[in-house]
Amino acid sequence: MKSRRNIIVLFLMICSAQINAQLSLPKILGNGMVLQQGQPVPVWGTANAGEEVTVSFGKQLKKTQADNKGNWKLMLDILKASAESQKMVIRSGAETIELNDILVGEVWLCSGQSNMEYSMRKNSKVEVPGGENNWPVKELEAAHNKNLRIFLVDRKKMSPDKTHAGWDIAEDDALRAFSAAGYFFAKKMYEELHVPIGIISAAISGSRIEPWMPQEAFTALPFFQTQTDSTHKIDGEPGKFYKTMIEPLAPFSIKGFLWYQGESNCFLNERLQYSYKMAAIINQWRKIWSNNDLPFYYVQIAPFAYSTSGGERTYTKQSLPEFWEVQELALKIPHTAMIGTTDLNFNMENLHPHFKWEIGKRLALCALANDYGRKDILPMGPLFEKMELEGNKAIISFRFAGKQLMNNSGQSLTDFFVAGADGKYFEADAVIKGDKVELSSGKVNNPVTVRYGWDEGFHPNLYNTQGLPAMPFRTDNPLINQFKDYVTGK
Repeated sequence: MKSRRNIIVLFLMICSAQINAQLSLPKILGNGMVLQQGQPVPVWGTANAGEEVTVSFGKQLKKTQADNKGNWKLMLDILKASAESQKMVIRSGAETIELNDILVGEVWLCSGQSNMEYSMRKNSKVEVPGGENNWPVKELEAAHNKNLRIFLVDRKKMSPDKTHAGWDIAEDDALRAFSAAGYFFAKKMYEELHVPIGIISAAISGSRIEPWMPQEAFTALPFFQTQTDSTHKIDGEPGKFYKTMIEPLAPFSIKGFLWYQGESNCFLNERLQYSYKMAAIINQWRKIWSNNDLPFYYVQIAPFAYSTSGGERTYTKQSLPEFWEVQELALKIPHTAMIGTTDLNFNMENLHPHFKWEIGKRLALCALANDYGRKDILPMGPLFEKMELEGNKAIISFRFAGKQLMNNSGQSLTDFFVAGADGKYFEADAVIKGDKVELSSGKVNNPVTVRYGWDEGFHPNLYNTQGLPAMPFRTDNPLINQFKDYVTGK
């Protein structure tokens, strides 16, 4: 009798579970979203185990079956960009989910710490000198483009729910709380491409790079497998934000990543290990999106007075340039680019400089040049390529110089220094020669090494014709040949 009663109870529990089971979607799939054009689009969620699931969008009708755990995923065929509001219908058994106002265009994910999190609300309070430059501050009043859609990741609210809310038109209160750099990237992209743009922001103020990837991202690289001393330890709670803010987004179809982070790791006086942490996060994110070619564009951290910031560690005026150097090393990873910021902070006590509209624009130039066939655009500022010695002169060649380098100040080029075999640096006379710079100094007869902008307070006046500043560098970079095995992990 007892055995029979137990069987009945079990039967009722199973029936109840089936009745209460709900068709559900991840938070990122919702009303008002933008789907990525030009590549298959995954749609996924949960349903009753073994039950058929159908998804209709436009003229497409796709079917699949939930596995024994209730998980399902299917792929929509490649979509073309469209600003026409469309509907997606998902059905399983007696349940139906209808998502409305869906557009098709370009989708990017931006992430990092406070300078990426820096909201449009803060941006609107900025007082920018120079009249005509005030337009970005007024953007909240003018932003009403229904083809710009934003999704702000809240790590406490990423569980599936019945509202299917989260995506918004980039305007009003939703935009006030959104990443300024991310928004201005989207705005520039729309101006150039004239297709709907979706931008997802997942950023946390003060975060190091480690929480944005799981522990296995580090152990996949030989560098971290062989490092045991304290200077190479993994700190910062690996996976803390990855699990709640990045993993729930995958495999939502996107074009690429935008990254603005590094200040917290610079305060740790990190060097080579940060380059490998960059490799780890890039590899991991590309892995969970199943695409090793996804572009990863990142921002050089801005000038700041680290040397007088105090704290437990000792910083010099060269601590920041040394960090810029290791950020630059990550350019060895395919499909990456770094935008310069050395001309975007005039208050060395401010770790969160304004000009986020320029950050967004420069990130957009990276994407337009590298991913959208815009051969008329340079993706980055001039980047040191090689030095040639001719008598008492050093000739510096740059990548991304264009046909002609420019001096934006109307005064002599500054911040170039040369040294002979004794290692003593003296300011150099610098002259633009087309796409090169020629250096000499009456105090150095035979130059051996060159440095440019090797100071935390560096403000450049060497630019390319795209209006992008030359990146700081030193020709005797001791780390240049140490960063390797960054993609394959072999």
